[in-house]
Amino acid sequence: MSSSSTGSGTARTVVITGGNSGIGLGCAAAILGSRDGPWHVVIASRDASRSRAAVDRLARTAGAAHTVEAMSLDLASLASVRTFGAELTGRLTSGGLPPLYALVCNAGVQAGTTVTRTADGFESTFGINHLGHFLLVNELLAALKAPARVVVVASGTHDPAETAGLPAPAWNGVPALARGDLGPSAASDGPFAFGQRRYATSKLANVYFTYALARRLPDGVTANAYDPGLVLGTSLQRNHSAPVRFAATYVLPRVRPLLRRFLTDKIYTIEESGGALAWLATSPEPAGITGKYFHQREAIPSSDESYDTARAEELWDDSVKLTALSGSASSEPAGE
Repeated sequence: MSSSSTGSGTARTVVITGGNSGIGLGCAAAILGSRDGPWHVVIASRDASRSRAAVDRLARTAGAAHTVEAMSLDLASLASVRTFGAELTGRLTSGGLPPLYALVCNAGVQAGTTVTRTADGFESTFGINHLGHFLLVNELLAALKAPARVVVVASGTHDPAETAGLPAPAWNGVPALARGDLGPSAASDGPFAFGQRRYATSKLANVYFTYALARRLPDGVTANAYDPGLVLGTSLQRNHSAPVRFAATYVLPRVRPLLRRFLTDKIYTIEESGGALAWLATSPEPAGITGKYFHQREAIPSSDESYDTARAEELWDDSVKLTALSGSASSEPAGE
């Protein structure tokens, strides 16, 4: 669909990474089906065919004032992130897109039992879930003018009190995490547990990043982290073995009531968590709230470990080096 808008209000752009499936698609559907706006949604994904299919599906049900398109973005390639950032910024500057209102950092991977690497040699879980989004946000900072929002999809797995039996994060030095080397608590992990722990650790990085970003943003631009809960039926387990993928896709969604009773009550559908993500990105209610961690539509405490400011600042500084980011206007927290 065209990037122009026919609504009575001023059109605004929302970029959703990984918006062609899972809660990213649910978020896009909720925004495009809302009475607010008008909104122009950009589905940013590396899979062109799935993105086209998602755009076609979303366009059929979008409100009359809303528009949607797909743009190519591979978070496993820093070159692709820079290309996407430059193209989007150029279109925003020329008026080819409505002003950028929200950047939803949603795409993510959960490792299987083998270690894979990005195009730049980083361990994929940390490279995609954190470094790719870190660079993307920094590439678009100049385009995020008040009022604007950044929403980073984190996970309750970053909190040992919320892991529901999954391995807790095992933080390490940032260059080590980028290589795929976790902290000492992961020393005895088997391949499956090690992959799960890399995911939890990357989600802790997402929370650190959000808090550090919020300290750097100008007035009127906000950053918040979002925990979607356990969402069944997504493609997050696509890198796991066939039995795990089968269970995640076909078995677990059928036993949701039992899982809520015996595992955790924080189990949601794609529509529920995607809708809450859309609310955090576009609704008037959370306007002005920044540096918080949301579960669904409620700001809650993140893990005790996630409030380590020195570690968050170290993550920021090392991420600047790892992504070879130069001339960042956000290298220092505001007021410090």
